[in-house]
Amino acid sequence: LIDSPLFAGVHYRRIDLDPGGRSPVNIDIFADSASSIAPTHEQITILRQLVTQADRLFGARHYDHYNFLMAMTDKLGGIGLEHHRSSENSVDPGFFTNWSNKFGDRDLLAHEYTHSWNGKWRRPAGQYVANYNIPLQNELMWVYEGQTQFWGKVLAARSGLMTKDQALDALAMDAATFDNRVGREWRAMQDTVNDPIISMRQPKGWLSWQRDEDYYVEGLLIWLDADTLIREKTNGRKSLDDFAKAFFGTNDGEFNEAPYSFEDVVATLNGVVPYDWATFLRTRLDSHGQTPDTRGAPLDGLARGGYRLIYTDAKNPWQKTLESGLGRNNFMYSLGVQTNAGNTINAVQWDGPAFKAGLAIGMQIIAVNGEAASASLIADAITAAKGGTAPIELIVKDGDHYRTVSVDYHEGLRYPRLERIPGTPDRLSELYTPRRS
Repeated sequence: LIDSPLFAGVHYRRIDLDPGGRSPVNIDIFADSASSIAPTHEQITILRQLVTQADRLFGARHYDHYNFLMAMTDKLGGIGLEHHRSSENSVDPGFFTNWSNKFGDRDLLAHEYTHSWNGKWRRPAGQYVANYNIPLQNELMWVYEGQTQFWGKVLAARSGLMTKDQALDALAMDAATFDNRVGREWRAMQDTVNDPIISMRQPKGWLSWQRDEDYYVEGLLIWLDADTLIREKTNGRKSLDDFAKAFFGTNDGEFNEAPYSFEDVVATLNGVVPYDWATFLRTRLDSHGQTPDTRGAPLDGLARGGYRLIYTDAKNPWQKTLESGLGRNNFMYSLGVQTNAGNTINAVQWDGPAFKAGLAIGMQIIAVNGEAASASLIADAITAAKGGTAPIELIVKDGDHYRTVSVDYHEGLRYPRLERIPGTPDRLSELYTPRRS
C-alpha cells in the first residue's frame, strides 16, 4: 500500500468527475458526519472543471484511473499526499457546507492532482530509485513541488476553486511572506530542499531566519517569473503552459516513470523560447542577498505580470477570510508577530519590532496598553501608535512568569495586496483565465 492508499469510513460518497471520459476520475469522500458530504451542483461542476482544465493544460494523462481520496474531518491530522493514480486529501468538514468561509484547503486538490504529472510520471532523476530502501535526492524539489505549487494555484483559479481576485490576493500573501524571509541573507533557496531531512517538518522558533521548505512557494514565484518572461518575449503567444505541455504532456497513456534532470528542464524551456534559462534559474536558486536592500524574494514576475506588492492598513478579502477560518491574527508586517485565537504568539519576524523587544513564540499576550488583550485591541494599539513616540505596552505570560514589554513601533498596520501598474499588460489575469482548449 505504499503507493496505493486506502480510505474507509461509514459516511461515504463517490462522485464521477469525468463522466464519459477516456479514463475514470472519481472523488471518494469520507466524512465524520454524513451532513458534511453535501456538495452543490455548482461545486461538483467546479471539481469537474479541475479535471477539464488539467487536460487542457497538460494534454495527456498518465493513469488509467485517478481517485481523489478526501477525508472531511477534524479528528485526523491534516494531509495532502500525492500518488501516481490517487491522492490523499484531508480537508475541513465545512469544505462544501461552509464554502465561502473555509479557504485553507481550496487549492489542495489541484496541487495533489498536478503531482500525477509532475513528480509521479515526470520524476526528478534523484527521486527515481529502484526501491524505498534507497535514499531520495531532493535537488530538484523546486520543480517537483515549486512548479506543482504554481500549477496548483493556477488550476484552482481556472477551475473556479478560487476566483481570479482570490488568486491575486493569495499571491500577495505569498509574495509578502517571502519578501520578508530575511534568512535569505545566509541561506539560498536551493539549500532549503534539504530541510525535510534537517528538521523533519518540526516547528521552528525563528522561521523567517531559519527558513523552511521554501522551495514550495518561492519556487512558485520563480516559475511565475518564468511564465511572465515567456509571455513578454513572445508578445503573449506562448507561456509556461507551453512548457507544461512539452514537458508533461507527451506519451499519452504511458504510466512508466520518466525521470528528468536540470538540463532537461532547461532544454524544454529553450524549446519554448530561446533564452539563458540555466543562468535564469541558477541565479534565483543559488543567490541570496547580503543587505536589506537585496534580500527580497524573486518578485519580477509580479511586475512583469502588471502588478506591484503594496501594504495597506486593511487585510485583503482572501487574507481576512482565510485567517478567520484558521484562527490566526497576522501582524507580521507591522508589529512582527502572529497570534492564535487565544493571543498566544506562534510566529515572530526575525529582527522585527517584537523580536527586538524580546518576544518569542509560545508567549501569550495578556494585556495591551493596560486592557485585556484581543486581536482587535492589538490592531487598535498599532493604529494608535502610528506616527507617535510612545511604545505599545504589552503584558505577556512566558511560562509561569509575567512581564511588561514595550514595543517601539509607529508605522501602523501593514497588510499585503497587489496593485495594478498602470499602462502595463495584465499578464496575471491572462494566467488565471480558464483555457478554452
